[in-house]
Amino acid sequence: MVDRLKDNEDKLLESLFRSDPVSDNGFSRKIISEIKRRIWIRRLTLPAAFVVGAAIAVKPLSQLAVTFSKLLTLIPTNVGSLSLGNLPQTSTVILGGLLLAGMIMVTNMLEE
Repeated sequence: MVDRLKDNEDKLLESLFRSDPVSDNGFSRKIISEIKRRIWIRRLTLPAAFVVGAAIAVKPLSQLAVTFSKLLTLIPTNVGSLSLGNLPQTSTVILGGLLLAGMIMVTNMLEE
């Protein structure tokens, strides 16, 4: 029944699908290998950028750790008996506030 409902376009399409595939002289293999190469490049780019960024950030992070350790020595050990002489200077409080604000901004940027 279906054979009787076929028109000329259907018969032409069937004959085209029955024909031998067109030889592409390795074109398809070249395209597939190029796509695979690009996928590997994309997979390796992000980890490589992370390693380069970490290598660049080592020195500033070590300086930051040294600075924090110096700041920790400024904290009084006897917190219960604070006097005006033991309080940090205003510039130190402002610098700490700026550092806190900067850390909050960096955290917000990393979330996005």
